[in-house]
Amino acid sequence: MSDAQRDIWQTLKAWPELILERLADAGVARIVLNRPEKRNCWNRPLCNAFLEALDLIRADKELKVVITKGAGTVYSSGLDLNFLSEVSKGPLLDWDRPNLTIQIAEDIRAFPRIMIAQVHGYCLGGALGIMNCHDLVFAADDAQLGMPEVLRGSFGQLVTATLLHSGLPVKKLSLIALVGQNISGKEADALGIISQAVPAEKLEAHTTAMAREIASRHLAPLEHHKITVQMGRDLSLSQAIKLDQLVGARMRRAMDPLSDVEGYLKSQKGGANLNYKRPDVR
Repeated sequence: MSDAQRDIWQTLKAWPELILERLADAGVARIVLNRPEKRNCWNRPLCNAFLEALDLIRADKELKVVITKGAGTVYSSGLDLNFLSEVSKGPLLDWDRPNLTIQIAEDIRAFPRIMIAQVHGYCLGGALGIMNCHDLVFAADDAQLGMPEVLRGSFGQLVTATLLHSGLPVKKLSLIALVGQNISGKEADALGIISQAVPAEKLEAHTTAMAREIASRHLAPLEHHKITVQMGRDLSLSQAIKLDQLVGARMRRAMDPLSDVEGYLKSQKGGANLNYKRPDVR
């Protein structure tokens, strides 16, 4: 029996455009974009359901990791162009109020759980920008990531900024954006855009296994790692080091990092052992 067959997912809530699930035996939630007939493109109801799902997860401290995936054959083809047209033709937004997709991207970056994107098939345009805001991305080696905006007549809002801040060289970013040719999951791995590419048939089992492994850790270090990464990436090195000190002090208010030193050292005798588990982890 494979890992995927052993995993039992329970539905917490379902919207027409989205399904929220959790693993029955681990602190892992899963948000499934559920517009397969529209290649899971983001429209207003999907955006609103996604934000509501995050609020439900936030209320449950047992959930430490969140996987996002697409139903059907793709992760997401991007923003629904009818929705995009509606927003473009609508009233001018206050400059300090982000539109829905920007709000989702920023919420993913700031959300106090580890966010993992499980990408198969297409991940294009705005969906690629949203993917970039996750903490980890596992993609099928044959997944197709791309920016069709210039071809359509735009330039790639959100995705341009998120790729640039990911450390992707400017020349590579410009090649992806200006030519509009998709790159594979394997190529995205080599460029550092994603965490890891795996064979398509192993993607779900691999992603779930990684999520289980992370969820076995104490929530406080997971949250504080995310604070230092997501805030530190926008700072100078000197400022980021100072941030580390402040975040370390905050974490010590939430838990004692050294409360089981003897147990940890004992578990590591003979070599690295990832099966160690702190006694205070639920």
